[in-house]
Amino acid sequence: MTDTLITQKAEKWLKSNIDEASRLEITRMMAAEDQSELVDCFYKDLEFGTGGLRGVMGVGSNRMNVYTVGMATQGLANYLLASFPGQEIKVAITHDNRINNTLFAETTANVLTANGIHVLYFRELRPTPMLSFAIRHFGCKSGVMVTASHNPKEYNGYKAYWEDGAQIVAPHDKSIIMEVQKIDSFDKVKWEKNESLITYIEEDFDLIYLNEVKKLSLSPEAILTQKDMPIVFSPIHGASGKMVPAALKVFGFENVHVVKEQAEPDGNFPTVVYPNPEEPEALDMALQLGGNVNAALVLACDPDGDRYAAAILNETGAYELLNGNQAGVILTEYLLSKMQEQGRLTGEHFMVSTIVTTDLIHEIAKAYRTKYYSTLTGFKNIAMVIREKEGKEIYIAGGEESFGFLIGDFVRDKDGVSACALTAEAVAYYRSKGKSLIDVLADIYMKHGFYKEALISVTKKGKDGAEQIQQLMHGFRTARPTHINGIKVVKIVDVQESIEYDVVNNAETPLLLDKSNVLQFYLEDGSKISARPSGTEPKIKYYISVHERLPNREAYRKVEESLNRKIEALKTFFE
Repeated sequence: MTDTLITQKAEKWLKSNIDEASRLEITRMMAAEDQSELVDCFYKDLEFGTGGLRGVMGVGSNRMNVYTVGMATQGLANYLLASFPGQEIKVAITHDNRINNTLFAETTANVLTANGIHVLYFRELRPTPMLSFAIRHFGCKSGVMVTASHNPKEYNGYKAYWEDGAQIVAPHDKSIIMEVQKIDSFDKVKWEKNESLITYIEEDFDLIYLNEVKKLSLSPEAILTQKDMPIVFSPIHGASGKMVPAALKVFGFENVHVVKEQAEPDGNFPTVVYPNPEEPEALDMALQLGGNVNAALVLACDPDGDRYAAAILNETGAYELLNGNQAGVILTEYLLSKMQEQGRLTGEHFMVSTIVTTDLIHEIAKAYRTKYYSTLTGFKNIAMVIREKEGKEIYIAGGEESFGFLIGDFVRDKDGVSACALTAEAVAYYRSKGKSLIDVLADIYMKHGFYKEALISVTKKGKDGAEQIQQLMHGFRTARPTHINGIKVVKIVDVQESIEYDVVNNAETPLLLDKSNVLQFYLEDGSKISARPSGTEPKIKYYISVHERLPNREAYRKVEESLNRKIEALKTFFE
């Protein structure tokens, strides 16, 4: 977009019926000598990414504000009315702790009810999985979660859900975008709330959800012997501060310690740099409390409670933070082994994970003769598999490397609440057998190979950054690397072009996955590197996976060090 068009776009906003503070901010940016801020605020419109809107809060078409939220909601309303003519349409809405979240949630409710749509509005903030469950429980056609998940505090977002409780996918996402694009003026948005169309979801709904979570328990007898096991939890100032301790309690755990400094909802996230459980720094306070109370397990959730992290005691008595792949592997092994032990596994059960998640989940599923499906990145794709197999096969669990996991299908998005409860149960079960989770990982690695993964995220901000990311991906496609860090590339998978290229035999075969901007490089030594631009942040991500044989328990740390060296060597190619 040229500077002239950007100026015209900003002037159009000024002429619209916007609030005085927004008007002053646009005027200030237009008068500034450096126009980069104005360009970044207006060079594009916020688009639905991997699940809705997400962006930095502020003024402009490329920012999260009441106007972009209102326009998106009007587009959603128009699509719902066209999709369900003559039917009662209900939409569930909640939010987490972020700045402006109540404002954005109320704006969403106002616009929907102004369009004659019945809104079920959570009285208090609640985690994302409860929004997904509410959609299914109350028979809603859609749902909206106001959150930016684990992004920095400057961000906010708007996750849109469909009637199955999953985030919106094709063709609905593109159709909603088309409807939103038709809203080219704030005057086309119906802003006036119809209070008579709002029903409030009260606290008693918590018990309905917790009852479903409790049904997931596989080892209540082990918890009875370990009910005093110390557990530490931190919601990192987010929406899970009530529900995770409640879930642990209904499972039977009686010695749960919540990090007081991070217990209250706060959109400024004052105790962390990033409210992301993937960042070890975000767990500093929880780990400190864990040491003080001698916790067997330290847990945390991101602000909207869909992702979780776990730290466990290793053989030296120090806490070791599990990465998302390890956490998912432990839950996979626990669930499948217990179900097999109880005679509950049939040939109709299945597991799901994404193409950038560890291959170890697939290996474990094979060992238990359980079906396995691989999907594109994003939990909405896992939910799509659940929906496709519904009534034909039985979903056990699924996950992705970014600390997201879902057990059972009553929720259709990743669920940090149930994942925390089942992880605690797994720790209790293995403790009752005299094993730590490190022992469990070692057993898995000796059987299937020691898999180690790493993620490199390279941030490229603004319009220039987006162009640089495009150029990087284009470069990988037009000048395919033959070697990465001196190791021969033997296969390249291009999900965007739907091809699998066998480098050794110079042969291409079609790929049976929906198109997505992902490239995967398979190396001669068994390593795998996946490259993809983030759908929610200004980043390009490189997922590295390496593996070796683990001959015995004693070699655990030695093999781990060898794998870490492999990863560090591969990182140099991309950093």
